[in-house]
Amino acid sequence: MKILSRLLNNCRESDRQIGIELGISGGAVRTRIQKMQEKKIIEEFFIKVEPPVLGYGVLYIVVIGENMNEILEQTNLVGEPYFVVPCIGGITVCGITIKENMKQKIEIAKKLMKDVRVLSIFEAENPGFNSNLTKTDLEILEELIKDPRQKIERVAKTTNMSTKTITRCIEKLHRNEGIQFTLVYDPKKIKDFIPYAVLAWIDGDLKETLGNLNNSFSESYLQIPFIAKNQIVLFMYSDNIFKMDELTQKVRTIKNVKSADLFIPKKISFYVKWIEKAIRDFKKSPKLHLIYQTN
Repeated sequence: MKILSRLLNNCRESDRQIGIELGISGGAVRTRIQKMQEKKIIEEFFIKVEPPVLGYGVLYIVVIGENMNEILEQTNLVGEPYFVVPCIGGITVCGITIKENMKQKIEIAKKLMKDVRVLSIFEAENPGFNSNLTKTDLEILEELIKDPRQKIERVAKTTNMSTKTITRCIEKLHRNEGIQFTLVYDPKKIKDFIPYAVLAWIDGDLKETLGNLNNSFSESYLQIPFIAKNQIVLFMYSDNIFKMDELTQKVRTIKNVKSADLFIPKKISFYVKWIEKAIRDFKKSPKLHLIYQTN
């Protein structure tokens, strides 16, 4: 679980470095990663790009129902899927990327989803990501999407760029809070532990609240918390469902936490079609930089 956690937070971290942090050899780390891949616990290594980095908004839809194909068919007139997560209890959470006319798209989504029970449809509040990507950055990102763990030398050969350029770009991508080198895993394949998420709605100082949450719950983190303007999502794991409920109750007692909801994912699906389209469109543009600043 500790190796999985580190890869979720940075899948480009070397086996040797993970081994140093955990007190085991790099070879032992590599063997465990291979076993997780063979057992399909690790489905794929992945670059998660927050839509605002590429100029897109996000529409969140929470419905009762687990038929992903039906849900995606009903939302394809609104935008491209960003992620779909069916959860225990028959709830599915999905994010749809929207390029423009968000309010109009929300109304369209409500009409399209008439055959399923919609619990919530809302626009993601502006997360504050800044982006200043060049065409070179996007070309390298496009290559890394195919395999985020591939060696710098291989990326340089494929893109016909210098290793220095590739190294500098990857460092820049790592510094961007809206881009994460991570992986997609299958929660059902993890034995002895249950991954889950706690969505906390914040009314007050976000940084102070995050600090308090970190002090209380960091030992249970599976991933670094995701932060938006008035939300903090804690990605955690436990060996006991009662502990999960207890920790969620404790989250609700933290100062500035207005409410907290517990989600247990059964499947996690991310999509890259919208990223590929954004990169293709920008390549056609005469602009040298893709700049989006959100506040």
